[in-house]
Amino acid sequence: MELRVLEYFLAVTQEQSISAAAEHLNLTQPTISRQLKDLEEELGKQLLVRGKRNHKIGLTEEGRLFRKRAQEIVELVQKTENEIRQSGHGIAGDVFIGAGETDALRVIARVAHRIQTEYPDVHFHIVSGDGQDLMDRLDKGLFDFGLLLGTGDSSKYDHLSLPMQDHWGVLMRRDAPLAQKDHITPEDLWDKPLILSRQMIHLPSFLQWIQKPTAELQISATYNLAYNASLMADEKMGYVLLLDKLINTSGNSNLCFRPLYPDITLDMKLVWKRYAAMSKAAEYFLTQLRADIALF
Repeated sequence: MELRVLEYFLAVTQEQSISAAAEHLNLTQPTISRQLKDLEEELGKQLLVRGKRNHKIGLTEEGRLFRKRAQEIVELVQKTENEIRQSGHGIAGDVFIGAGETDALRVIARVAHRIQTEYPDVHFHIVSGDGQDLMDRLDKGLFDFGLLLGTGDSSKYDHLSLPMQDHWGVLMRRDAPLAQKDHITPEDLWDKPLILSRQMIHLPSFLQWIQKPTAELQISATYNLAYNASLMADEKMGYVLLLDKLINTSGNSNLCFRPLYPDITLDMKLVWKRYAAMSKAAEYFLTQLRADIALF
């Protein structure tokens, strides 16, 4: 199985058309069709569903799995090639960081800006997402670092503890009944429509705090991006449980934030694969971040 064939496959799935993929790759349609047919024969599985009417290309179940793995392989190869090309050019190249949504990213951005002022050929790529998804990509070598929130298992990683905490609270409209309170207790939310992050539903500290099984709560929606959750709150879908400082509620905002009581806090760590070979840019970033953390 050759890398170029994976790239052909990904181009076809992106364009949903062999002809469009061929034009994008500057190849002929028969060339791509033959390569993809050979790929399916090699795997012994059908990956693509060829449309008849509109000629759009779909994916079988095996095709969807193969697309995910092909994307990971191509990304890892590209990342490795870039690191090798930059290895003889001093401190330069790409640094990939997976992170949940947190205001603590400011310290990473501050260090990144300082590095780029000194070494403009260093480029940072910050990817936000679900914690488990981010750690999976870290394990596969697609990220250099992951920003781990809470008490997740960091035993298989090297890590640097960050000297800050996030606090959970409730985002709601200013005209909501609970907006009159200084803080929110578990009992306040037992009969209210809630909007929870996908991770919070299973977060032990939240389940202990709320004192109710999730099956007895009125969960009206879930989210994985704070901004989308804020729109749901603004449209009166419910009360959003999220971390502080993620949504600006000052000025003319319809929304306000109230902390939980008792308080739920999250510690955070920057983690990286143990024994992983880092690029010079990644090593320098870690050195600079350590220096900044030492000043807190």
